Amino acid sequence: MTTTTIIQSPSSIRAIRLAATDNVAVARAPLSAGRSIEVGGITVTLASDIPAGHKFALLPMAEHDTILKYGQSIGVATQAIAPGEHVHVHNLGMVASQQQHQIGQAYVATTPDAKQRTFEGYVRPNGKVGTRNFIGVISSVNCSATVCRHIADAFNSSIDQYENVDGVVAITHGTGCGMGGNGEGLELLQRTLRGYAEHPNFAGIVIIGLGCEVNQIAPLIETLAVHDRDMFSTLTIQDEGGTRETIASGRALVKTMLDKANAQRRQTVSLEHLMVGLQCGGSDGYSGISANPVLGAAVDLLVRQGGTAILSETPEIYGAEHLLTHRAVSGAVADKLMKRLQWWESYAAMHGGDLDNNPSPGNKAGGITTILEKSLGAVAKAGSSGLMAVYEYAEPVTEHGLVFMDTPGYDPVSATGQVAGGATMICFTTGRGSTYGCKPSPSLKLATNTPMFKRMELDMDFNCGTIVDGTQSIDEAAEQLLQLMIDTASGKASKSEENGLGDNEFLPWQLGAVM
Repeated sequence: MTTTTIIQSPSSIRAIRLAATDNVAVARAPLSAGRSIEVGGITVTLASDIPAGHKFALLPMAEHDTILKYGQSIGVATQAIAPGEHVHVHNLGMVASQQQHQIGQAYVATTPDAKQRTFEGYVRPNGKVGTRNFIGVISSVNCSATVCRHIADAFNSSIDQYENVDGVVAITHGTGCGMGGNGEGLELLQRTLRGYAEHPNFAGIVIIGLGCEVNQIAPLIETLAVHDRDMFSTLTIQDEGGTRETIASGRALVKTMLDKANAQRRQTVSLEHLMVGLQCGGSDGYSGISANPVLGAAVDLLVRQGGTAILSETPEIYGAEHLLTHRAVSGAVADKLMKRLQWWESYAAMHGGDLDNNPSPGNKAGGITTILEKSLGAVAKAGSSGLMAVYEYAEPVTEHGLVFMDTPGYDPVSATGQVAGGATMICFTTGRGSTYGCKPSPSLKLATNTPMFKRMELDMDFNCGTIVDGTQSIDEAAEQLLQLMIDTASGKASKSEENGLGDNEFLPWQLGAVM
């Protein structure tokens, strides 16, 4: 993607042309009708009010002309558009994504930084490193969800007595039965639950089932061998004699685990042990200009330290996938990404939909018109590093560097897959103001614009609006963001953690028939 010119723009400039070939500009602030605006040597008079983050035409366009932003197509004009006119859903239409894939031609091997940076993490018996120290109470089926919550809730009001433990988390969900006894749906659920059971942010785990569910505990845990024996246990409500008995047994098990978890201490480790899930939600017209590029630049810094970043939300890279295949380490990696996009096209069509209609009402209110425009901005979160691997949903991530995980675009489902894959932190860009929490992994919210950051400062962790304001460069902000990631990985509380959020966001991707 072409680098935005805004990083050198003084705060007095009211609109941004992101690439020299663009025929639209983006308003940095609300602009009134009749105002003359000069952008990159082109002066236009605005035909109507332009909300902040929205586009207006710099050049005349005929019907069917390609509209360019970031130097890339975001669709076509559905009618003639004069310079100064608002460009949005009323005159900008989607076209089929037909990008040229120069596979691997932009791949450059990452040069490691000479100076290794560190964070303070919890080193687990299998060598993985956690950023938090939780006890998890995981339900195998919805029927045991309330029991899991009763067990966890018994401890969190007094968790402060365990100074080295972050809390007890109930991982509950709405499925686990009423589904096929084999096939993709059950396999995906079990892979997700295994990923949480093995997650390095959990010092100990109790898995609780009802007893007669499709998702039986025995096959679910048969491959698990990552916790000390006294830090892992299972219960079934029917075998224990009922809910009250199971709650009592579960509390006793957690109490023993808490005492042992409290004895654990953080250790200094290199950033190669940090795995970050990349998310965006409540996007606006600035997402691809400020927060996503800042996060991408921070990802490049992390990758040079040997760390790992997981890009996801497959429907939201649609139309921009060529920017990733260009950077693929191999043809096999690029091919796997394209096959997942083809699967999504078929999946959407099977349910009477398509991938072209992805932007939400909030996205559109913020200035994003088409999925091409949204995807081009979303891919900026991935920085410029090579794409090293492509993973299925919730599959364990083993490769270092930038990787891709196939997930839906719905943030809680996507982040759940990333955490199951091993993400020990989430970095979440937002323009409208998402407040997503994500236990057991801290979730940093990165604001795309300063007004929203100030309005929701108790929920936002980092302000990327300085890029739009013209007071900071992307590289300067990225260095500050990486330091915040290091501090958070070392124990600094995120805003969602301070607000007590993140207990209800576990949401596995549910595929297959409900029976």
